[in-house]
Amino acid sequence: MPLSFTPKDADLLGRTADALCAYMGKPVIAEIIAEPDEGFEWVLFALPLAPNDEDERPHVQAGGPGARFVGNNGGLDLADGQPIDCEFLWAIQLSELEGCRYTKVDASGEETGWSDNLAELLPFQLVDDPQPDDQDDPTELED
Repeated sequence: MPLSFTPKDADLLGRTADALCAYMGKPVIAEIIAEPDEGFEWVLFALPLAPNDEDERPHVQAGGPGARFVGNNGGLDLADGQPIDCEFLWAIQLSELEGCRYTKVDASGEETGWSDNLAELLPFQLVDDPQPDDQDDPTELED
């Protein structure tokens, strides 16, 4: 059975990419990639590079036909299916190992974190605060 990100995971990854865009002031791409021969998915986080960027930053190609992006892609329109050269920031891959469903990999390819809780490996705590009940609203008029 292939290891896949859940819809809840994909939402959290997309919101993380969007938060990184706001934090860094640059478009951050998050793409979920399936490794069919290996039986697992992984997500990469990357910054699009300008055509003349030829430095020592770790490069990765994002996008292409059938790409599965999460988040708003920093406002970039990537629907045309064209691959884009990017700076590789980090990734999270899925694993069957007990106690570490998620493995974080840094830009140099080193595993830097393991957890059964995806949120523990992300740079921001993106949790939805519960909304108060209407009956707890002190501004509401009583009958």
